[in-house]
Amino acid sequence: MPVHLFWGEDGYRLGEAITQLRERILDPLWLDFNWHRLGAEEWIEALNLSVTPPFGAGGRLVCLEPRASAEFWAELERTLPRIPDSTHLLLVLGARPEEKLKKLVQKYGEISEFDSIPPWREDKLRTQVQQMAQARGLSLSPQAVELLAEAVGNDTRRLDGELVKLGLYTRGLPVDEQSVSKLVSATAHTSFQLARALLDARSALALEILEQLLDLGEPALRILAVLSNQFRTWLWVRLLLEAGERDKTAIARAAEVHNPNRVFFLQKEVERTTAQKLSRVMPLLLACEVQLKSGEPNRLALQTMVLRITTL
Repeated sequence: MPVHLFWGEDGYRLGEAITQLRERILDPLWLDFNWHRLGAEEWIEALNLSVTPPFGAGGRLVCLEPRASAEFWAELERTLPRIPDSTHLLLVLGARPEEKLKKLVQKYGEISEFDSIPPWREDKLRTQVQQMAQARGLSLSPQAVELLAEAVGNDTRRLDGELVKLGLYTRGLPVDEQSVSKLVSATAHTSFQLARALLDARSALALEILEQLLDLGEPALRILAVLSNQFRTWLWVRLLLEAGERDKTAIARAAEVHNPNRVFFLQKEVERTTAQKLSRVMPLLLACEVQLKSGEPNRLALQTMVLRITTL
């Protein structure tokens, strides 16, 4: 199929897919003549190239990062049926594509998603570890999969690098938990994990995660933004549950949760707390934000906030 739509926030996996597509379509000797990567403002040139047969051996690949406009839509619709089999048009988007574009591309080609897995979908993170390990020809024990998923989270670039390192270390043997513990540093603690530790009132763990985040250079205000958003979501979900609401779609809409399926996990997370307790967290987060913006040392302000929340 001569038309491809790649979209998603996982830039590493998306980039790898583009490389694989290039290797499949282009002849290395004619690469300079048949490989074109163009920006949104160059869409006219991109569409003209996409109806042009390749020069020399192999195919032609035109990569465009489009920006929607009425003129672009009209020209794209006229162009797609005219693309020869030897030329491929690749559209790349960071955000979810509009339905109009998806339907148009599906008539002439294929759509591939490269969205980052949410940190709270631990099952999908484990599946991703298994899939990428298989692609590298590695066999991981269930414990190794679990540990690696916890260590790298949804950072696919780092995951691939760690798998390469583990493959060299084990030399074809199955990768066990001990190998992962020895070679992979667990530095993928996220602000979401910090939020969960705060919710569970685990002060020691929360302080440990906070230290790792700060040592890795995570901006203090970004950490606080994630915490504020997460606790606001938990508060909304808990309020609605206490009010008797059970419809996932209604809860998702009110709590501004884009994926209604996530509501199930949110309900499980807040089942042991109350809306009253969650509402007492919000002023502490706001006070911490004021301290940070007033120039108070980041580490001290965040540590104080952690201790206040976990002792509510």
